[in-house]
Amino acid sequence: MVFRIQPGRASVLCLFASLAMFASLTPLHAGAQDDDNAKPQQHGRKYKAPPDTSHIEVTVLKGFNKKPIDGAHVVFHPYKDGVDEGSLEVKTHPDGKAIIDVIPTGSKVRIQVIADGFATFADDYQVNEPSREITISMIRPRAQISTYIDNEGKPSQLQPGVQVPIRPKPATSASPPSPSGSSSTSGSSTTPSNSTTSGSSKPQS
Repeated sequence: MVFRIQPGRASVLCLFASLAMFASLTPLHAGAQDDDNAKPQQHGRKYKAPPDTSHIEVTVLKGFNKKPIDGAHVVFHPYKDGVDEGSLEVKTHPDGKAIIDVIPTGSKVRIQVIADGFATFADDYQVNEPSREITISMIRPRAQISTYIDNEGKPSQLQPGVQVPIRPKPATSASPPSPSGSSSTSGSSTTPSNSTTSGSSKPQS
């Protein structure tokens, strides 16, 4: 005896079979996802957090009247653990301040200030705190240090700006040349009047 299955029943049986197979595989897949989430994420290279940085505020003033200097060049040259971190340059604002926030905390910073009409300033600072304020008073140019002359504290003899070298003037003659009219008159001299009378001292015999 042969049983025939109708097309509608065959599709229902296939649907039930697929649902049963999906239900049996779902717990295994969920367990595999849980195992993957439990493992720590691995990067291609080891992540290193950036170092802490300090807020440095430099105020540049004129030494003789304590007024701010606008447009002065402030150069920061940090060293940390004996490693040169490079140099950064910031210009001062009209209030004389130059601010920087990228210097690593614990660095030894050499600060150099260059301003027109003032002597160049340079000094080292150890920055261990998260915020540091530094005030720099600029002075006029000083005379160069010499072995033969004591120039300590003396002002510079050269003024700021481009200097014109002092050249010696060419030597000039002591007596200026005489005019052309005076040479003709000086050449013609008249004989004195007594020259003719002195020749005839007595009459001829």
